[in-house]
Amino acid sequence: MRGCGSDVRELLHDGHPTACVGEAAFGYVNAFKAHVNVGFFRGAELSDPDGLLEGAGKFMRHVKLMPGREVNAPALVKLIQTAYADMKRRLEAE
Repeated sequence: MRGCGSDVRELLHDGHPTACVGEAAFGYVNAFKAHVNVGFFRGAELSDPDGLLEGAGKFMRHVKLMPGREVNAPALVKLIQTAYADMKRRLEAE
């Protein structure tokens, strides 16, 4: 997420690393005992042709990473880039 652009800012929100464009959060990482979630604040609105996103919230979605379970890294990178670009568009439209 840090590599998406020079305007990406990282902060801790509720104790979890959160990536922002300015003040607007677009992604986060939550670490648990058995897995890690890479999440997206507007994930419900992101294109996910590879079906990586999980969750049923109104806005947020996440990708669950677990030991021993393959992850489609190129698809995850694409989701991260899409979330960043989406947030930039939202900010520019304001």
